[in-house]
Amino acid sequence: MTDENKPPQSRKKWLWDNFVSLGSALLLVMVIRSSVIEAFKIPSGSMIPTLLVGDQIFVNKFSYGLRVPFTDWIGDRPLYFFKYKEPSRGDIIVFKYPVDPDIYFIKRIVGIPGDVVEMKNKVVTINGKPFEQKEVPQVQLDKIFKSLEDSASEYPRDRMHVTLQDFDHETATIMTDQQSYFSENFAPITVPKDHFFVMGDNRDNSKDSRFWGFVPFDNIKGKAFVIWLSVWLDFDQSKFTFRPERIGTLLH
Repeated sequence: MTDENKPPQSRKKWLWDNFVSLGSALLLVMVIRSSVIEAFKIPSGSMIPTLLVGDQIFVNKFSYGLRVPFTDWIGDRPLYFFKYKEPSRGDIIVFKYPVDPDIYFIKRIVGIPGDVVEMKNKVVTINGKPFEQKEVPQVQLDKIFKSLEDSASEYPRDRMHVTLQDFDHETATIMTDQQSYFSENFAPITVPKDHFFVMGDNRDNSKDSRFWGFVPFDNIKGKAFVIWLSVWLDFDQSKFTFRPERIGTLLH
């Protein structure tokens, strides 16, 4: 029997069943996006070389606790059924920018509550202990710079310094004879309770806790854990770059 030949009651039931099925599927997607996993796109180079412009990532919103769905959308702060883990040094987090909560930032946690954070000549010190810095192996360095070239990076290779630091992640600084307008030094500061000190891996080109302060725990959306797509489009140069080798890259 075709839809046109169905009795009115049968058609109504068919429409209702499909409406309920579609609505249930949409609700499930919204719950997952609100409480479990959400996608974000990297719009700037503040996390180079870990993340490039155009990287698209998944953020685990279940990393630190189980949220009540939708509470971080309709209120000033998310509510949790329970929390089971505190954010750790080295976590890459997406969070609401404290100065303007309508904007999302992505940075790396450097200081946790109670830590004393200091920076001297671009070297970060936590509780009196400087971050370990090791030169990146040449093969790894070549790969990094190749990625930056694909991103139309303005950083000249012979003036960019990449090191392997604590948490086994790369950070970038620009070699220059003049002090950057971004901070190379700041006095010791203690991270308050329920707050975090964050920095971009691209240390000389990242507006972060050095300039606008700490990130409250309630501002954290979740922990970035994987790149699921990497596409960069330069409208000025009519250039399209697809980086399939970055798909599936785990973030740490």
